[in-house]
Amino acid sequence: MTDKLTPIQRHKNMVAIKSKDTKPEMVVRRWLWGHGFRYRLNHPRLPGKPDIVMRKYRTCIFVNGCFWHGHEGCRYYTIPKTNTEFWVSKVKRNKERDLKVQHELAAMGWHSIIIWECELKPIKREDTLESLTYTLNKIFLQDNSIRRYEIPEEEPPMVAEDMPTAYENKVTDKTL
Repeated sequence: MTDKLTPIQRHKNMVAIKSKDTKPEMVVRRWLWGHGFRYRLNHPRLPGKPDIVMRKYRTCIFVNGCFWHGHEGCRYYTIPKTNTEFWVSKVKRNKERDLKVQHELAAMGWHSIIIWECELKPIKREDTLESLTYTLNKIFLQDNSIRRYEIPEEEPPMVAEDMPTAYENKVTDKTL
């Protein structure tokens, strides 16, 4: 299939693609805000400038486009027929960068959630966003639950055994 656009038209088309405030990102943001979740956008101090940052949950949400981030098995991820080598290497670099950013965030103690563009299509949207709400609540409860600290106990002494005090060592010589 040949491209129906001239190279100049295709260039203008590709330049117009935004990286912030995309339609899938806006869907997620509206859902979160409507359900009482508060967040920050594109936090510059975190690696990768996540799309949505929820400090209360120590969670970063990335809303990834299936084409740009190489969503394997997705019908929206197809490699263009022209300039194939360039597109394959570009998507590969994006995937490597995404993985690196996730590892950096995990090392800092942050959770990462990736939402794919295809999961926000009207058929799957409700299930995806409900799952997001469930995951955020689970993260919050897990991170803020009361943890019981148990003191590891030593072996209980025998009834006839001498108990050492804090200021003397155990009696090892039984000669008196």
